[in-house]
Amino acid sequence: MNDFLRLKGKTILVTGIANRKSVAYHIARQLQECGAHVLCAVRSERRREQVGKWFDSEDIFVCDVLHPEQIDALASDVKEQVPRIDGLVHSIAFADYRDGAAAFHEVSKRDFLNALDVSCYSLISLSRAFQPLLADDASVVTISISTTRMAAENYGIMGPAKAALDSSLAFLSKSFSRFSRVRFNAVGPGLLKTSASAGIPGYVDSYLYAEQVIPRKQAVATEEAAAVAVFLLSPRSSGIVAQTVVVDAGMSINYFDQAIVGRVVGGE
Repeated sequence: MNDFLRLKGKTILVTGIANRKSVAYHIARQLQECGAHVLCAVRSERRREQVGKWFDSEDIFVCDVLHPEQIDALASDVKEQVPRIDGLVHSIAFADYRDGAAAFHEVSKRDFLNALDVSCYSLISLSRAFQPLLADDASVVTISISTTRMAAENYGIMGPAKAALDSSLAFLSKSFSRFSRVRFNAVGPGLLKTSASAGIPGYVDSYLYAEQVIPRKQAVATEEAAAVAVFLLSPRSSGIVAQTVVVDAGMSINYFDQAIVGRVVGGE
């Protein structure tokens, strides 16, 4: 096996696998292909049964990050199985869209803080709980988005939540630098075809629009975003710290594509 990424024999904990469309699922699969030992953390026992069909059931743990005691229990359970972990994948996010794409100024405090708790603070909580288990040069990777500066109405509170997540990378990297070389980075994919994304109001239309704006006329594949995460988990990316690596297939360079502008201005 070609071990260019130097991941063979490394132990990586991957959180957030929901189904085979998940970014976390593809990260775990690609890590296994690189010879890494993959541990999985899922939200519920029901999900554990499902994920157990794809991965070794002994390596799957249950943890709902809304409950601090479950995060502590996860760290304890993992410690009983392995002496250390070389990487941690945070692929957890949630926003309540039960009322559809409400105007941003109408978002409730409860929904806003819940999105921040699950999507951002959980990274901090997991990092703190696993700090004693992380190898000195471990890599922590989270899943963000390609930009938090585009106010897509349907995305709502997840934009600020991901912005907070991106900002936390710098502060976590600096904080951990006091006693280790652990680094924190993010993958920022463009629009992906995942089950979680399907719950966002109007997402399908946005996805189809993205495919027109992207120069290659094809949206980012989940496997492409996962591959960048695997690279960031590897020692080969040791010089990358506190960064969000955008994986948008060039969408951000092509918003004013002549053909699209022509259709809008020309009324075609």
